[in-house]
Amino acid sequence: MQRGYPVLFTPTFKLVDTLLRAKRDYELEQHLKRLDRFHMIILDDFGYIQQSREEMEVLFTFLAERYERRSVAITSNLVFSQWDQIFKDPLTTAAAIDRVVHHSRIIEFGAEMTSLRAEAAAHRQQQLATDLSATND
Repeated sequence: MQRGYPVLFTPTFKLVDTLLRAKRDYELEQHLKRLDRFHMIILDDFGYIQQSREEMEVLFTFLAERYERRSVAITSNLVFSQWDQIFKDPLTTAAAIDRVVHHSRIIEFGAEMTSLRAEAAAHRQQQLATDLSATND
């Protein structure tokens, strides 16, 4: 919770799995309503999933349900032109992108940018080497 606003950070595959189970149990609508308590849901690694039609449908339902009502932040290694890898169908892909980009702020990092994780790992490795060098002196 940041400044009194509840936020959910989750890998996209976990949210999709949860939504699929809710759909299977005929509780999808109730689960989507429970997710409404979060002012922001951050979907991490959006582009790392290759979804079946059923998975794509629940993910689209989630995005459509939150559209213009609650915030969604997405981290992805895919540019929008590659989202057909996720949604499979051109019309669904276009509709998902339309809902995501409307009213949004898009922050795009180029290929030359290193990831924060890789940068942090390199820093730790450098610090370890410095510490070892200092102990050997």
